[in-house]
Amino acid sequence: MSTIYTVTHLNNEIKWLLESNPTFQNLFVAGEISNYRPHPSGHHYLTLKDEGAAISAVMFRSDAARLCFRLQNGMKVVARGRISSYPKSGQMQIYLSEILPDGAGALQIAFEQLKEKLAAEGLFAASRKRPLPAMPDSIALVTAESGAAARDLVRILGRRWPLARVRIFPALVQGAGAPQSLCRALALVNRLGEDDLVIVGRGGGSMEDLWAFNDESVARAIAASQIPVISAVGHEPDVTIADFVADLRAPTPSAAAELAVPDQNEVRERLWQDGCRLDGQYARTLETCRQKLALLQARLAVHRPVHTLMERRRVLAQRSEQLGRAFSHRIAERRLSVDLTADRLESRALQQLAGARQRLERAVVGLDAMSPLRVLGRGYAIASRVDGSAVTDAAALHAGDRLEVRFSKGSARCMVEAIQE
Repeated sequence: MSTIYTVTHLNNEIKWLLESNPTFQNLFVAGEISNYRPHPSGHHYLTLKDEGAAISAVMFRSDAARLCFRLQNGMKVVARGRISSYPKSGQMQIYLSEILPDGAGALQIAFEQLKEKLAAEGLFAASRKRPLPAMPDSIALVTAESGAAARDLVRILGRRWPLARVRIFPALVQGAGAPQSLCRALALVNRLGEDDLVIVGRGGGSMEDLWAFNDESVARAIAASQIPVISAVGHEPDVTIADFVADLRAPTPSAAAELAVPDQNEVRERLWQDGCRLDGQYARTLETCRQKLALLQARLAVHRPVHTLMERRRVLAQRSEQLGRAFSHRIAERRLSVDLTADRLESRALQQLAGARQRLERAVVGLDAMSPLRVLGRGYAIASRVDGSAVTDAAALHAGDRLEVRFSKGSARCMVEAIQE
C-alpha cells in the first residue's frame, strides 16, 4: 500500500533528500542573472537562467558583504552554493555563498562600475583639476614609509629641487586596512595645511595589490583634498581610480617626483640666461641714455640759459619802453577827450541855465500877475474876520461883526453896521 504524505511531510522529505546529497552541498552553477532584487535587509534575491531553464537563488547578507562588485540583471556569472528547498512554499532554490563574474574578473567589473559612478558625479571632470605649484616649498608623501616608492620620491625630489621640504605621512598601501589608512593620512595632511602639494601612491604590483587605490573612500578623499594631489600608483600601464580623481596622474612614483618640482640645474641655467639677457639689455639701455645725454649737452651748449636770460631781459626792456610810450600817448588822448567833453558839458550847462532863467522869469511874471497884492494895487481890498478867515459872502456877516480890511498898503479894523445883499 502506498504511503500517503501530507504536504508538509513531502516538502520536508524533498528538503532532506536535497541536503543529504553531498553533490548538492557545494556545487558551481553558470548562468545569467535575472529578476535581481536587493532587499533592505542586505539579502539578495535573483534567478539564474540559461537558454533552457531557470532556478531561484538567494545570497544572504553575511555572504553578500564579501562581494566586490554590484550584481546586475544580464550579468553572466559562476555561482557557488548549495541546493535546498523552502518547505513552506515547496520552492527549490540555490543558497549562494559566492558569485564570480563569468569571463571578466570581479575586480575589473568593480573597477568599471566605480569608474562609471564617479564619472557620472563629475569627479573626473577637467574643470576640477587644479594647477600644481611651480616651485613648491613643502611636499607631503602619502605612501608606505619603508617602501621603494618613498625612497625614490625622496631621492629624486632632493636631487631636482632641494629647496622643498619633503614630509612622509605613512600609510598602508595594500591589504584590507589600506583604504582607511590612506584616507586618514590625506585628512591629516589637509588638517595641518602646511604643504603645497601631495603625492599619493606606491610601487608596482598586481591589480589586487593596487586595489586600495581603486577604493571609493580613497577616491573621495583625494577629490575632497584642499591641496593639489598627484597620483603615482604602480607602473606606467597600471591605471587606478585615484589616477582619474587626482589633479595629475604620474605613471610611476619617480615620474611624479619629476612632475612635482623643477630641475634645479635647468632653473639655474634659465636664471643664468635671463641674467645674460638682462646684462645685455642693461648695457644697451645705458648706451642709449649716454647718447641722449650727449645730445642734450650739445643742445644746451647752443642754448645756454644765460644767453636766453639776457635775450629775454632785452626783449622785456624793449617792450616796457613801448608800453610806457603807449601809456603816455593813451593818457594824453584821454586828457584831450576829457577836456573836450568838459567844454561840451559846460556849454550845454550854460544853455540849460539860460533856458531855466528865461522860464523862471516867465514864471515870476505869471506869479506877479496873479498875486493878490497886484489886485490890491488896483484899488481892491480883502476883508477877513479877526480869526483870519476870508469873507467872501456878505450874507455870512452880521451887524456888529468885526473885520480886518487889507489894502494895497496897510489894513484897517472895522465894524459891520449893516448888511446889503
